[in-house]
Amino acid sequence: MKSEILQKLNAARRGRQAAILITDTENGAARLVVEQDGYDSDPLAEELAARFRSGASGNITTADGKSYFLTVQIPPPRLVAIGAVHISQALAPMARIAGFDMTVIDPRTAFATPERFPDVALIAEWPDDALKRVPLDAFTALVALTHDPKIDDFPLMESLKAGCFYVGALGSRKTHGRRLERLREQGMSDHALATIHAPIGLNIAAQSPAEIAVAILAEIIATLRTRGKMRAEAAA
Repeated sequence: MKSEILQKLNAARRGRQAAILITDTENGAARLVVEQDGYDSDPLAEELAARFRSGASGNITTADGKSYFLTVQIPPPRLVAIGAVHISQALAPMARIAGFDMTVIDPRTAFATPERFPDVALIAEWPDDALKRVPLDAFTALVALTHDPKIDDFPLMESLKAGCFYVGALGSRKTHGRRLERLREQGMSDHALATIHAPIGLNIAAQSPAEIAVAILAEIIATLRTRGKMRAEAAA
């Protein structure tokens, strides 16, 4: 591998950017595609989009008989839960099994305790301060679960600004309507606000905290694995 490709690949890894190394299996020639840089004009664009979503490496053969090996580098997905609530308690072990690095943020020290969240990164601070140590990015999902605007609204705005692949908020449609009004007053655009998943989670008629956690995690995974697909279908 050429040094410049290796340097670019390492830079993508450090910056939590998705990248695919494309290697010609016949002659060993390689090139790198970084998702953030765009690849719409690439001759392998459709296959690259599918690989960026699945994260799966493997061989492909094009219509003209050329064979390539695609080495896919996807940053480990993160999940940031705002609120050390019962849903977060149920969500934490499920998220771990699904491969998400989870952080729980809640300034209410009566809820944010190691006893309630063993083996979970826990920050008992206001999100304004906590998020300085938990950078948000395109491979981060954020869920706001406290029902308290003083705690939830700031991280929701920050997650939208950071382009998190999933942003969800607990609450009824009426509650979410009031939330949208507050966020608009803070300068958030309707386009950005439309990306918030609320009511949160897949509609599986969930009732208990554990069932709601299942619905949330399922929706997060579905969103992760379909990143960019709706935009591509709309443009087709």
